[in-house]
Order: sequence, then structure tokens, then C-alpha cells
Amino acid sequence: MQDQSIDDLLNTGLFVDGQWIRSSSGETRDCINPADGSVVATVDEASPEDAARAVAAARTAFDEGTWPRTPVAERTALVARIADLLERDKETLARIETLDTGKTLEESRIDIDDVVSVFRYYAQLAAVEADNLVDVGRPEVISRVVREPIGVCVLIAPWNYPLLQISWKVAPALAAGCTMVLKPSEVTPLSTIAFTALIAEAGVPAGVVNLVQGSGAVLGAALTGTPDVDFISFTGGLATGRVILETAAKNVTKVAVELGGKNPHIVFADADGDDSVDQVLTGVFLHSGQVCSAGTRLIIEESIADRFVAALAARAEKIRMGNGLDPASRTGPLVSEAHREKVERYVALGLSEGARLVTGGARPSDPALADGSYYLPTIFDHCDRTMRLVQEETFGPILTVERFTTEEEALRLGNDTEYGLAAGVRTADSARGERMVRGLRHGTVWLNDFGYYTAAAEWGGFKMSGNGRELGPTGLAEYQETKHIWHNTSPTAAGWFDNG
Repeated sequence: MQDQSIDDLLNTGLFVDGQWIRSSSGETRDCINPADGSVVATVDEASPEDAARAVAAARTAFDEGTWPRTPVAERTALVARIADLLERDKETLARIETLDTGKTLEESRIDIDDVVSVFRYYAQLAAVEADNLVDVGRPEVISRVVREPIGVCVLIAPWNYPLLQISWKVAPALAAGCTMVLKPSEVTPLSTIAFTALIAEAGVPAGVVNLVQGSGAVLGAALTGTPDVDFISFTGGLATGRVILETAAKNVTKVAVELGGKNPHIVFADADGDDSVDQVLTGVFLHSGQVCSAGTRLIIEESIADRFVAALAARAEKIRMGNGLDPASRTGPLVSEAHREKVERYVALGLSEGARLVTGGARPSDPALADGSYYLPTIFDHCDRTMRLVQEETFGPILTVERFTTEEEALRLGNDTEYGLAAGVRTADSARGERMVRGLRHGTVWLNDFGYYTAAAEWGGFKMSGNGRELGPTGLAEYQETKHIWHNTSPTAAGWFDNG
């Protein structure tokens, strides 16, 4: 099969009840390529009325449509069909993702491969699920726990991994038999628009998948404050997550949120080597640090700190920045000018707090990068937990360095954060490594590696990093309700009350 062109996949309207429509407000938004400031596309911005219409379409499709009652074999075949279409259009989708987010084309291709794997995983997992029989000690009773789709889902994705993050939600929701409304970030909606076109091509019934793009401030209440929604899955910032949780609580709507992290990467002296330098570098500066699980806090044993930080800085200064479509680029720009200004404010804050700037801390001087939202990889040494720079999620190419002398201190520092999404540990001592990974209060912990995940293992955070899980069997269970069915095959009178 030949993949489609960008124009074939980019209908810039809204997708509601199986039809591409225009926004009722007439509002639009330019999608900017952060590499050079050019306009990639202009898309419709939904109104609250459009969002309500999308929710109503999903509600009708769930309550009156066929999808929730479609045999699981048919549902999973369609989920697998979506994976086939994603593979067919991999190059086109990757190019859209790079134009919209600024990440390198190599990263975008990896993202599409991961999206395909997520759809294939849930197509297989849902196909083999069976009822759970419960032995109640009575031969005449068949006691079963069955799984049913939770209902109408609102799925809200962030701007840094638009297609990947929405796929973590859509694949299990479809496999479970749910209907849904997708809301991508208004900053990077293009790959989700293209993805929705593929879902329609795959043959998903009208109303099952709906798409509205626009700002959360405008659409939030219509999507999260209605009793017509049964489940909300949100990936994004802590402040917005709190608003969603508060709004949804009024209707006792189930919510799963992944709210970022401030992730420690702990390096012991016995792991002092070039591979550790490389992993720390990649863990923080991949995608210019715009990764929720980025290892932005280097916590390093004092005896190797000076040499290690110097080696990191030397490597960071050699990172080639550029347009993501250029094969020579190893990292691209920040997602927008507004986000670069936010990163700059954090750098200024770090300097005012007394952190020592080792490298970076400025826009690149290369004239070829002047039109894009680029920022140099930045390292601050001699940081401590009193600094906001260390406490808050900067979501950019900023590494802070803290030092320790004992294992107990390393563990205490690693857990001394309000977040708990991810952490890394590097040590040659396997016993110490096991103590550390079991002691760290983070949802994913890497030992002598960093950044990897699999569709078959749960992803999510502790503490302020959120609740609920995506991926793995639990990622499917989030989109299901369990129902206990008690079947007495030989009914008799209860005999509790006499007949007198």
C-alpha cells in the first residue's frame, strides 16, 4: 500500500458523528513550525457548542449504537486494521509530527512505530480476555465477573508527543468498546487530525470517535463538566489536571491523569563511565527536554561529580541543533516561542537562586537557527532542594545537578519531590540497585538504562504525577467496568420469612 500525502490526511475541520464539519464559531488557529516560524496549516477551533455536540454524538453512539455490543473479535480486528493504516502512512505521519512539534524526523518515526505497537498490543489483549469465574462453594450457582465498556470517554493529549499519547488512550478505549471525544493540544493538533482520518478510513462507526481541537480554557467545561461523560483521561500539566479533577468530581466522573514529573537520575561512583554520561545526556536532552519522564535531576555521588559534570557539558556543547527534517539534526527547537520564554525564565530563576551555570543558558548564536524557537542544552551544578529550579517541572533542556555521599542520601534526594513519574539508577552493585529501585517512589524506575517503555507494561505516576495507569492490562481496565453476575441454576425459596 502507498501512503497518503499530507494534504490527504489533513482535513482541518472538526470530526463529529462521522462527518468533517466547520467550527460553529468560525474561529481558526495557525499551527506554527517551531523550526522556522512558518505556518504549517490553519485549523478550525471548536466552540463549547461544538464540544457539546461531539459529546452528544459519542453518548448516542454508546447508548444506541452497535459498537459497545460489537463482538470483541470484530472490534479487535478493526483496532488491528488501524495499526495497518498507521504503518502504511508512517512517513507522512512522521513528517506531520516533525513539522508540528519540531522534533527530529527520526524521533517521529520511532513514535509512529510505538503507536503501531500499542494498537497491535490491545488488539491481541482484548481478544483473549475472558470472564472470571468465582467459586462460591455452591454447585448450583454460576458466579462470573464480566468486563464491559465504561462508556463515553474524553481523551485529552499533550503537545510534546501528540500522536503517541493519544494512541495510549484510543487503542484501549476502542478495544474495550467505548465511544470517545479526542481533544489534542491546540499547539500541536495536526497528527491527531491525520490519525482521526485513518480511524474513519478503517471503518469505525459514526459517533464512536469524535475530534474537537481548541484550547482547554474554551472547551474544558463542555468536555469535563457534563454527566454525559463516563471517563476522562488527561495527560498534561499539574494545574490543568487539578481543574479537571475538581470539575469532574461534581458528577463523580472517573478520571485518570498523568501530570508530569521532576525525575531523578541517580549515578553512583561505580557507574562512572562513558555509557552513564551518554544515558544521562540522552535522558535529559532528547526532544530538547520536552518529555514528561526526562531525567532533569542528576543526583550524583560526590567523588565523581566534577569529572562527570565536565564530561556532560563537553558532550552537551556538541549536540547539533537544527530543523527536524534535516537528517544531521540531533535535537530540534522548543515547541513555541512562548515555551522558549518560559524556559528562559527558569534559567534566570536558577541564576538568581545561586545555581552555577556550567553550559548553555542562552539561545544559540547560529544565524541559521534565528527564526526558530531553539535553546541551548543547559546544565546547572551545585543545586539543592530549596531551589524552585530543582522542584518545578521546567519541561525544557535544563539539567540540575545535586550531589550525595551515601546510598541513604541518594534515596532521600530521589524521593524528595512532589512528583513521582519516573527515575533512573546507575550502579554496578546489583544488590544496591535493587534496594534503590524498590525504595524509589516513582511509577517507572530504570536500572542502568533510561527512557524505555513497552506497551505491555503499565505507565503512570505516584504522588502529584497523577493517578490511574496507561498501557499494559491496567491500561485496558481503565476503560472497562466490572460487573458481577450471580446465576442460580436451581432457584428455590429463600425461606427467610415464614408464611404465617
